[in-house]
Amino acid sequence: MKRLTGVASLLSLLLGSGTALAGDPYGEMVESAVSNPVVLTFSFIIWFVTVAFFIAAQWKLFAKAGEPGWAALVPIYNMVVMMKIAGKPEWWVILLFVPIANIVAIIIMYIGLARNFGRGDGFAVGLIFFPYIFLLILGFDSSRYLPVA
Repeated sequence: MKRLTGVASLLSLLLGSGTALAGDPYGEMVESAVSNPVVLTFSFIIWFVTVAFFIAAQWKLFAKAGEPGWAALVPIYNMVVMMKIAGKPEWWVILLFVPIANIVAIIIMYIGLARNFGRGDGFAVGLIFFPYIFLLILGFDSSRYLPVA
C-alpha cells in the first residue's frame, strides 16, 4: 500500500478519503457516522433543542426590556434590538459584519447588556464566553431591565 506524503496526504485527510495514513480506520468511521440516520437524527434533535432554548431566552430577554419578543425570530433585527437593549447605537449592527470589529462590538454589547440588567462585570465575562448559558440565566431569572449604559 502506497503512503501519501505532503500536500497529497493533507488533501486526502481533509477530503475524507481515509487513506491519509496507511491503515487509518478513522476515515471509514467518520464516513459511516455521518451517513448513519440515527446519528443524524440525534444531532438534529440536539441542534433543534439548543436553538429553541436560545430563541426562548432571547424572547424573554426582549420582553423584560419592553421590546417585542417576536424580534428574537428575525435574524438581523434581533441584533438591532439587542444593541438597543444594551444601550449601544443601533448602527453598531453594521460592525458585526466587519472582521475583528465584530468581536469587539459583541464584547461591548454583552458588557452593556449585563449592566442594564443589574449584573456585574463577572456576569459579562460569562456572557462573552458562554452566551447560550448566560442568556438563559438572564432571560429566565428575576432580574429587571434598568438601563444605565
